[in-house]
Amino acid sequence: MTSLAPAPAAAHLKWWKKGDIAAFFALFTNNLTNIITFTALLTMAGLPVGMVVGRIAPAFGLAILITSSMYVWFARRLARKEGRDDVVALPSGPSAPSIFTVTFLVILPVYSSTQDAELAVGIGLVWGFLEGLILFVGSFFGDLLRRAVPRSVLLACLAGLGLLLLAMNPMLQTFQFPVVAFIVLVIVFINWFGRSPFLGKVPTGLLLLIVGTAAAWAFGLQTPEAVQAALVHAGWHPPQVSIGNFFEGLQHAGPFLASAVPLALANYVFDLENIEAAEAAGDHYSARPVMLVNGGATMVGALMGNPYPVTVYIGHTAYKEMGAGIGYTMLNGITMFAVGLFGMSALLLSVVPMAAIAPILIYIGIVTAAQSVRETPKVELPVIFIALFPWIANWANSLIGNTLKAAGTNVAEVGADALNGAGTYFAGISTLGNGAPLSSLLWGMIAIFAIRNKPGLGAIVAVLAAMLSFFGIIHSPVPSLPAEFALSDTHVMFLVAYLMVAALFLAKKIQDRVTNEKVTFTTTDEMTLSNAIAPSLIQSPER
Repeated sequence: MTSLAPAPAAAHLKWWKKGDIAAFFALFTNNLTNIITFTALLTMAGLPVGMVVGRIAPAFGLAILITSSMYVWFARRLARKEGRDDVVALPSGPSAPSIFTVTFLVILPVYSSTQDAELAVGIGLVWGFLEGLILFVGSFFGDLLRRAVPRSVLLACLAGLGLLLLAMNPMLQTFQFPVVAFIVLVIVFINWFGRSPFLGKVPTGLLLLIVGTAAAWAFGLQTPEAVQAALVHAGWHPPQVSIGNFFEGLQHAGPFLASAVPLALANYVFDLENIEAAEAAGDHYSARPVMLVNGGATMVGALMGNPYPVTVYIGHTAYKEMGAGIGYTMLNGITMFAVGLFGMSALLLSVVPMAAIAPILIYIGIVTAAQSVRETPKVELPVIFIALFPWIANWANSLIGNTLKAAGTNVAEVGADALNGAGTYFAGISTLGNGAPLSSLLWGMIAIFAIRNKPGLGAIVAVLAAMLSFFGIIHSPVPSLPAEFALSDTHVMFLVAYLMVAALFLAKKIQDRVTNEKVTFTTTDEMTLSNAIAPSLIQSPER
């Protein structure tokens, strides 16, 4: 009997390959964009620079270092198991939608109302920890969680988040500083949406930062004085345990945790998609250990001071095509940790303008929204736009509040009736926009169960929405009980309205039983854009 040849040793998986250079710059630029973004958002809103640079950024880098290291270990274990030397490690990075969600829906609103940075960040840490906990638990019960919410609804919710929370304000910034942002935005169109990149040998993320930064300095939008001021915060900033800050936030975090659930579910689905993409490229990673690492690293990061979840980043197939191995992921983790460890985020922000970063965020928002259209069955497409409305109202609500604040007043002083009389429909904007992450999810589910003729499930969701609105978790600025049990009270009005919807669904269910009506959908109804067009025409979001 002829014995089989021994499998190649794991040592054949080199720590560094030529293709790791291009892959590192592509991945690192995306990660760097995220750390610069949250540094800018938090410090421009008034949070102490020392807190952001000295506490949040180091813990952020630590979380990415943990996931990167574990992804490399997974890759080496896979290479040893399969006797291969061409395994590519998964890329690691933060969840970009989560950065904007926890910043705009948690940290900044709390800080704006209390001027207490410690409390605002503490509540953010609880939000991040819950996000990680859901991902951790989801690794064991993933199928159940994915079945609870239709995938099209999750994608639709992220479409609204991507367009309104990620892309809208950056688009406004783009038109505020066109001499910097326009050229960067068009390079995004050419290189990431098109098929013939400009200066294709240069990683696009790096090219965008170089061009935008050069334009900003050329037109005097960045100054040496800002660089000198940022240098004050550079230095040794090791991660610090933030248990006290975490428990302070835990006492007040309840009203802000609703957005963590749908986003964690969506991150879970996207992680699985990225793992499946790696498998399609030839690298089979088991989902459970990867998800355990993501959830665990996110929870550790939260306890060390970082409110932003980490995840499997998109682009594994592109990095494999670049000829990468494991070095690019490991170097990215080390470099991101070093940026936080030495307090470099504020310095980088003083050199690289937000106007150069804004088009990248626009791209992320558009891709997030485009994915929902591409992967949603034709019959379910209306769900995307239905789920958009709460996000639009949420953005408009923030805009009105910030405008009145700049004018030295607020909604209470101006009066909701006066705003309604001016054509703003403020009552509708306020109730629709409050609790947008959850109300978007609920209305998406109501719509999809109505379309799919699943009235029993629709009734359950409507009753759930009734309970949430009664306690003020959705459609109210803060959770609370109704002042009086009358339709004049918003809580009661929405309770009744949702119960009426539940009754309608139950009536439809009874009708279907009586008439024995069954609904079928054609192949065209079930077709998605991904199936309708050739895979070669669907562009990779990384180049």
